[in-house]
Parts: sequence; C-alpha cells; structure tokens
Amino acid sequence: MSATERRAARTREILAATRALFDERGVRDAQIEDIARAVGINRAIIYRHFSGKEELFALTLVGYLEELTAALSAHDDPAAGPEQRLGAITEEFFDFGEKYPAFVDCAQTLLRRRGEELMQEVSSDAMVALGSAMSSTLDQLVRVLEDGKAAGVFAVSDPVLLANIFYAQGLGLLNLLTLQLAVHGHESGMPMVDSVSRDEVRRYARLVSTAMARGDQAP
Repeated sequence: MSATERRAARTREILAATRALFDERGVRDAQIEDIARAVGINRAIIYRHFSGKEELFALTLVGYLEELTAALSAHDDPAAGPEQRLGAITEEFFDFGEKYPAFVDCAQTLLRRRGEELMQEVSSDAMVALGSAMSSTLDQLVRVLEDGKAAGVFAVSDPVLLANIFYAQGLGLLNLLTLQLAVHGHESGMPMVDSVSRDEVRRYARLVSTAMARGDQAP
C-alpha cells in the first residue's frame, strides 16, 4: 500500500470513528481524544489529516448527507403529485433527523458559522466535498419544487433558495422535537411550557412546506 493509500485509509478510519461516537454520544460529548482513542492513535495524528475540528465535523456531515440523499431519493415517487412528493420527502427528512440526532447537531454547528469563516478553517477539498454532498441533498427537493412549478401546482420563484430554507427550517423543527416543549405566556405574567406532540410538529411542518411551495400568503 502506497503512502497516499495509507493516508486515505487512515482518514476514512478517523471519520468512521467520529461518526460512531457522534451516533453514540452526540456531537457535544464526542471529544478529539475519544476519537483518537477509538482509532488507536495520538490526537496529534488527527490534525495531520484534518485542519481542525470544523473540518472533521464537515467531512463527517458529508457522510450523513450522502445517506440522507439516498433516503430522500428512495421515498420520492416521480409518478405522484407534487404535494404528495413534497410531503413524502419532508417526512423522510424528519425520520432521518430523529434516527440520527447527531446529524442535526453536526449540521447546525456548521450553519452557525459565517461562510467566510468556515472557508478559512476548512480546506478547499473538504469544502468541495461538503458543498457537493449538500447540493445533492438539496437537488432532491429542488427537482420536486421545479416539477410542481411546471405542473402549475407550486408558485416558486427561486426553488434553490426555498430548498435551502426548508433544510434550515427542518433542522430547527427537529430541535423542537428534541426539546419537546412549547413556550407561551400566561395571564399571571409567568411563562408557561406545554409538552409538544411529535405528530403535530410533523403535521405542521408538512402543511407549512406545502403552503410555502404553493406561494400561499396570509390575507
């Protein structure tokens, strides 16, 4: 095995260990030391393969996105109506996020960074890999929106932007499902919380995405 092949194999090994720890413990509780220990290497070696924690997060997210893209594709039936297709992939996005909470944490960790900052901290190769994985995931949604527009069902001026909005919005709603609380005011002036129904959040998410795609506006 050449030096290049050994390096690539070690990179894959580190990413696999990172993903396993993320799925087991969550993003916040997975430390570089834990990843290095799982691979059987010194933490310094990790920094020979990745520019920093952000790049490790970015490339781990690539794996999640590739799996999400496959899941969305498997649940999109081009023969169905546009609203049914949008609803089906919305449901599948939520299923995936609930199955892999670390995907949500990892994606939101990167979304909280300004793009220019992220590009300074992550190598160009890693950014290309992340961008390609992200666009593949979003393209599933863009195609549904474009087909719905062509059929006269959806009124979407910018399908790419709306797909990005749906992605960010979906991550936020998945956080609400994790919190399982809704906050509201009370006549006493004290804030109150109610338990959140998982099914209701998912139902509203589907209704909202369909209304946005149709271009519905409040009177």
